[in-house]
Amino acid sequence: MEQYYFKDKKILLVDDEKALLDMISDFLREDGYSQVKTADSVQSALDTARQWQPDMAVLDVMLPDGDGFSLFEKIREFTNIPVLFLTAKGEDEDRLYGLGLGADDYMVKPFLPKELLLRIGIILRRYYKEENPLVHLAGSMIDFSRAEVIRDGKHLPLTAKEYEILQALYRSAGRIVTIDQLCEAAWGDNPFGYENSLMAHIRRIREKIEKKPSRPVSLITVKGLGYKLVLEG
Repeated sequence: MEQYYFKDKKILLVDDEKALLDMISDFLREDGYSQVKTADSVQSALDTARQWQPDMAVLDVMLPDGDGFSLFEKIREFTNIPVLFLTAKGEDEDRLYGLGLGADDYMVKPFLPKELLLRIGIILRRYYKEENPLVHLAGSMIDFSRAEVIRDGKHLPLTAKEYEILQALYRSAGRIVTIDQLCEAAWGDNPFGYENSLMAHIRRIREKIEKKPSRPVSLITVKGLGYKLVLEG
């Protein structure tokens, strides 16, 4: 179960060398990673990151329209996913600069594909820890494996949209998830104009997970920013 959980994470690869992107993608898929996307520039990487919401990114430092360090900082404006830098530069100052920005790891080309796979797996396990489909809240539990909420002995099924919204909140539990990010999680590549629908889904989710939906303690509104899921324990 743990292996499947981590292999199902979405990985974004960013490099301007197509042959290298193809090679890494092939190795990841052969190793069981089912969701891999690539980008060859800062702009295409940003567009993909915003729309697809990857769980991890592997960034090349040298890109045709900028560099991986500035890309990292832009990605950090809307998500806290783990990042591994991949570059031909081996100077200590570049490695230290990337790690100083908050990157999780740094690899220098050329590299062994198996080592890259190993490091990606280590980062995913460290960052996302162990999959636990039963999530404990103040007055209820979410069972993601069954797509339902358990409250006061009752099993309340989640709709597909409610499930996607709760998954996005759970992946960033304790942190703010913006309205745009939740709309993208539920409605995909064209999330604009769904704010009112999102509010309606949030209201129905609260009716399932909260003991007092009008005074929520688990699904909190952060005014002007978005929402936050508060776990118990």
